[in-house]
Amino acid sequence: MVTVHHNTVSVEGLSVFWREAGPATAPVILLLHGYPTSSHMFRHLIPKLAERYRVIAPDLIGFGRSSAPSVDNFDYTFDALTGMTQRFLEAIGVGKYTMYVQDYGAPIGWRLALADPAAVEGLISQNGNAYEEGFVPTFWDPIWADADERTAERRDALRPALGRDAVQWQYLHGVPDPSTIDPDAWEHDLSLLARPGQDLVQLSLFRDYATNRLLYPAVHEWLRSSKVPVLAIWGRNDEIFASPGAEAFSRDAPHAQIELVDGGHFLLESDLDHVASTITTWRNTF
Repeated sequence: MVTVHHNTVSVEGLSVFWREAGPATAPVILLLHGYPTSSHMFRHLIPKLAERYRVIAPDLIGFGRSSAPSVDNFDYTFDALTGMTQRFLEAIGVGKYTMYVQDYGAPIGWRLALADPAAVEGLISQNGNAYEEGFVPTFWDPIWADADERTAERRDALRPALGRDAVQWQYLHGVPDPSTIDPDAWEHDLSLLARPGQDLVQLSLFRDYATNRLLYPAVHEWLRSSKVPVLAIWGRNDEIFASPGAEAFSRDAPHAQIELVDGGHFLLESDLDHVASTITTWRNTF
């Protein structure tokens, strides 16, 4: 039976929580979560990968069990979250890894790769966008509007995304049998979103998301020049990041393995075994 450890480390005066399992000397798989969740989204995947790999899943600052300072005390941008993730990896002595990115984890992963390309041994993108083709306009247009016109009205128009209906929808949309999704997953997220000040934290990150698109040309060049192994395993029914976002990886990484699964945004909740076995088979090729 795999033992999963739950740890914290101080990084620049803030506490970073992470889950870890697997042999200390094994190749590292770094799991980077999305919105509105935390390393909790990987709770079932970690034991399945840890027999072969050292698996590390941190909570981003502002998420999960990591520190969540107010917007007055921390700059909630993707640059800042990446900086904390870099220093977290330094603190625990991780210099090389295959990264699994999902949702918000993707723009953090891209920044890590551009800052230190030699650190990234492989890339798994699970509904983690790097191309314009992936954005579903009905979901993203209000976010782009807030980034373009930074008014309280535009910002407040995004507040419903913090509510129960929106969070539950992220878990259930595109899933062939919604009864297979454990409600505890979204209840966990909602309890954390209900903390004082979380609305401003998340609204700040919504507004900053547009900056990630500016990185895409550099990310594409990194994919071409590094020839890093790529697995894009995607819930093809996702109404946030559409499946063309997965297929686009083959443009800059012709060797990429593209797999579209009959699921939605949080694919691990509905297709855990398939994702885990696909990762293991793919990772064993290099």
